[in-house]
Amino acid sequence: MEVLFSLLVGVFFAAAVYLMLSKFLVRILLGVAILGNAVNLLLFTSGRILREVPPVIPAGLDRQVAVTANPLPQALILTAIVISFSFFAFLLVLSYRAFQDLGTDNANDMRVAEPVADSAPPTGY
Repeated sequence: MEVLFSLLVGVFFAAAVYLMLSKFLVRILLGVAILGNAVNLLLFTSGRILREVPPVIPAGLDRQVAVTANPLPQALILTAIVISFSFFAFLLVLSYRAFQDLGTDNANDMRVAEPVADSAPPTGY
């Protein structure tokens, strides 16, 4: 099962990089969302996928009596989900405002600070 999830993480990372290299903001946003999911799945896979008892110490004992699930990757995934969702919401609002102001979601057409009729820089000295 871990090999399957490892391959799925690779597919998610490849799809995320492909989408983030696009010139359209919607594709870039989808790439960021998929990248966040790939990182979450990577953390989940690194924490060993086992069906074990929860990591709760029974009353009166100082340690676990059986093999338990690792709680650290679960806590890291919960934190990563919150951070990636807030980052995605920020990028969504930022791209929507850019679309409202500039009228396009093409990153090449958003170059308002660069002059249009400027000559090219010298190619040699």
